[in-house]
Amino acid sequence: MNFPMRPFLLNLLLLTLALLFSVAVGAVFIPPGTVARMLATTLPGLSGYRDWPETFNTIVFQLRLPHTVLIALTGAALAGSGAAYQGLFRNPLADPYLIGVASGAGLGAVLAMSANWPDNLLGYFTIPVTAFLGAILTVAIVYALARSGNALPTTTLILAGVAVGSFASALTSFFMLRSEGEVRRALAWLLGGSTMTGWDPVYAALPYLMLGIGVLLTSGHSLNVLQFGDEQALQLGLPVERIKTIVVLAASLTTATAVAFSGVIGFIGLIVPHLVRLLWGPDYRHLIPLSILGGATALLIADLL
Repeated sequence: MNFPMRPFLLNLLLLTLALLFSVAVGAVFIPPGTVARMLATTLPGLSGYRDWPETFNTIVFQLRLPHTVLIALTGAALAGSGAAYQGLFRNPLADPYLIGVASGAGLGAVLAMSANWPDNLLGYFTIPVTAFLGAILTVAIVYALARSGNALPTTTLILAGVAVGSFASALTSFFMLRSEGEVRRALAWLLGGSTMTGWDPVYAALPYLMLGIGVLLTSGHSLNVLQFGDEQALQLGLPVERIKTIVVLAASLTTATAVAFSGVIGFIGLIVPHLVRLLWGPDYRHLIPLSILGGATALLIADLL
């Protein structure tokens, strides 16, 4: 395929600038040029002359850079999943939370908070782990309810997702009411935003995000064919049901991981694919990778503001 290099390079430039300013801005402002030189020293053969205070190393490499990387990965995951879902369901209003991932993650997180598990179960990672398990369990239930024999009707999948997601949201509200002391914390998590520090969350999330995003990046051609309808796609030789299953699983894994570590962040997975489609067309071979870059940039800018 002829990949549109100009949009790709433009998005890459914007992402680079967003990364630099995300690391630069904080209680202690570090000039973006200094940040760029600090990051360059991590490359082989570019150790160079270090003319910045030693405290900058701690601020950049231990505090701000891990947070920035996690935010960028979250935005990329949500936008890429949103673009894939819009192609799968042939619906521009589809977003990563359409089949209940956010509701399931919220239920898992609130359940852990209401039971005071963070103090005696997995410590730092209790909330992300329970949120991830809640999201994956919700998707599994939706998938089981929607599947009919060897077929996975998209309409049934959406209806099952709405039903199970609504039930999970109701349970979330119930547990929040039962545990008044954790209501503020639960609401803060449900509103989204990463408060985790250090590289451990990045290392924990990265394998799942890379696996899911990698699969989505290879699904562009299949999603293009699906736009003609299931019957036409079958006649063109596309294994429709297998493609649906792969895309649903990959997008759900990616979204569940993003939500587990950053909470429920809205609109990125809906708006970014729309903007990319308006600017550079509906070809999913281009739309998904450009949405991934755009999602990372958009969420970094939102985090700065």
